[in-house]
Amino acid sequence: MKQQAMLGEKCQDNDVRCLLCAHGCRIKPGEFGFCGVRQNKDGVLQTLVYGEPIAAHLDPIEKKPLYHFLPGTRSYSVATVGCNFRCRFCQNWQISQLNKKDHRADGVPFVPPEEIVEQALIYKAQSIAYTYTEPTIFFEYAYDIARLAQDKGLANIFVTNGFMTRSALEQIQPFLNAANVDLKSFNDTFYRQTCSGRLEPVLQTIRNMKDLGIWLEVTTLIIPGINDSPAEIRDLTAFLAGIDPNIPWHISRFHPDYQFDNHAPTPLTTLQAAQKIGHEQGLRYIYPGNVSQDVNTACPECGQVLIKRRHYQVEKLDLTDHVCPKCQTPVAGIWEGEGSYGT
Repeated sequence: MKQQAMLGEKCQDNDVRCLLCAHGCRIKPGEFGFCGVRQNKDGVLQTLVYGEPIAAHLDPIEKKPLYHFLPGTRSYSVATVGCNFRCRFCQNWQISQLNKKDHRADGVPFVPPEEIVEQALIYKAQSIAYTYTEPTIFFEYAYDIARLAQDKGLANIFVTNGFMTRSALEQIQPFLNAANVDLKSFNDTFYRQTCSGRLEPVLQTIRNMKDLGIWLEVTTLIIPGINDSPAEIRDLTAFLAGIDPNIPWHISRFHPDYQFDNHAPTPLTTLQAAQKIGHEQGLRYIYPGNVSQDVNTACPECGQVLIKRRHYQVEKLDLTDHVCPKCQTPVAGIWEGEGSYGT
């Protein structure tokens, strides 16, 4: 569905500039932005995916992944087609790399924001996650859903590549409770050549989210021979720890997909080495992902297991007033709802 877009400005010659993400596309009449789902129609910037979810599922919140935000709850997860990145290793490429330019994404039934919120309530979800593709490119739809969701007591979550502008983040911030940002590498060349993006805007989004009080977790997909060098992992984790050592860092195991289908999966020893480096740099909570092993949350001081997980399911949650019951160390997270952040 076409709808006038937010965060656009008029330029000369009937061009428009999109201020939603760091590409900052200047779009001529009739043309599309880099994402392929925002278009200049007669000098007006329009979003073409409003109300057109290509995916909607009920997920454990741990699958986002968020491990320190309402653990053990369910999140109603939605996405439209499109992305402002072109990651050659994308593991949701079947929907993220669709767009409106080539008409392969036409014919998706219209679902108003009210219905998304209603479905979340019917499923007894505690939150709505904007995920699978990139929520920034369906910003208007996510924004309208998020406002309604907040009124119904639901939390809102972005699972994002972090390539948004500060203006976009400030616009959604009153309704955005948590986010998981993909920090795909700590190398700008990697971002430019492999993702068609840039590193610094992502780093700035991470800083901005902390500054704006949005609960933040970070994920890095570790790809053998691409972004797994000890030096890069050291720089990446030092950056995160410098912002806040309580940021949970998820290190996901790569499996061959899309244009990286000839690459080998990530050895578990590589994840273990990255975890060791992250702890050495001061990060307190590091979680391997896409692995078959249980992934638990332990007290960073005494090592007591506080949250035991198996296959994205919480089997044990042992926190008293947001502290470790054994040594009374505060454990950072949002455990029971708004206002329960612990530092």
